[in-house]
Amino acid sequence: MFRRSRVMRGSWRVWKPRIVFWIGAIAIGVVSVGFARAADEAHRLFDILTGTGTYGLLLPIVLTPAGFTLCAWLAIRVFPNSQGSGIPQAIAARHLHDDADRLGLLSLKLGVGKIVLTVVGLLSGASIGREGPTVQVGASIMLAAARFGGMAQAPGPYSRRFGRRYRRGLQHAARWHRLCDRGDEPHL
Repeated sequence: MFRRSRVMRGSWRVWKPRIVFWIGAIAIGVVSVGFARAADEAHRLFDILTGTGTYGLLLPIVLTPAGFTLCAWLAIRVFPNSQGSGIPQAIAARHLHDDADRLGLLSLKLGVGKIVLTVVGLLSGASIGREGPTVQVGASIMLAAARFGGMAQAPGPYSRRFGRRYRRGLQHAARWHRLCDRGDEPHL
């Protein structure tokens, strides 16, 4: 028994999925916190712009439609499949078996687009939740980590063996995001 456990501890085959998972989880945490701060800053900037000057109250009449138009154009031309909250896309991608179909819903380009569109929308005065986009961005990062680690097919983040870790990573990212959104310090 002792011999087998020592071999298992030193086995690259055992540690590779764990390392890939932790790298993805750390990246999700860092990106989620950066996303939350950027979104808060965009909302604060919109409040400053609309609260100053004699024409501050009239600025949303121009800024909001222009920002929405820019977001719609970016969503159609630059970041296709970025519409929606993000949670249904992450769930749907878990059930897809073709890698190209998964990348249509979860890719790093799409994750960057989701962040950019959310921040531009908040800067324009939109009322946008950040939890759904954070889940899709986190799922995109975890899929990219799995592909980088050579685990996108089997046992990738969508396999039964790795699925619990994948879901836990998404749950932790969402919890972290909610705590940062409330202004609480996360306790690890």
